[in-house]
Amino acid sequence: MREITELLRALADDNRARIVLALRGQPLCVCQIVELVQLATSTVSEHLMILKKAGVVTARKEGRWVYYRLADKGASIAAREATSLLVRLLDASPGAKKDAGRLKGILRIDAEELCKRQKAEGAKCCGRVNGEKVLLQ
Repeated sequence: MREITELLRALADDNRARIVLALRGQPLCVCQIVELVQLATSTVSEHLMILKKAGVVTARKEGRWVYYRLADKGASIAAREATSLLVRLLDASPGAKKDAGRLKGILRIDAEELCKRQKAEGAKCCGRVNGEKVLLQ
C-alpha cells in the first residue's frame, strides 16, 4: 500500500506531471527539462528524484550528460499503469499541448548550447544519478 501512495503522491504535482508528459516520447537531459518547465535546476532535480524514487523514471549517464526517461520493463505494474493513466488523462489538455510545442523547439537546440545558455543565466546544469550529484556541463 505504501508503494501506491508514494507513487500517487509523486504524480500528484503539476510540474512532475509535466515532466512525465515530456518524457513519454524520448529521454531528456536535465537542461532540456529545466528549459521546458522554467524552474531552477535544483528544483527540477528534486522533482526527478521524487519520480525516480517512485519508480516512474530512470536515469542514465552518457558522458557528462544525465538523461531521464520513463521507466519501462523494470518498473512496477503500478508505476506503469499510473503513468499511462496520467498521460491519457492529460495528453489533450491545453497545458500539455503548449508544452509539446515548446518541447519541439527545445529539442532543436543542441543540448550543450542550451546548457551554456542556462549557465550564462546563472543556472547550474546538473542532475543526479543514484543519489549522487553529477555535473552535466
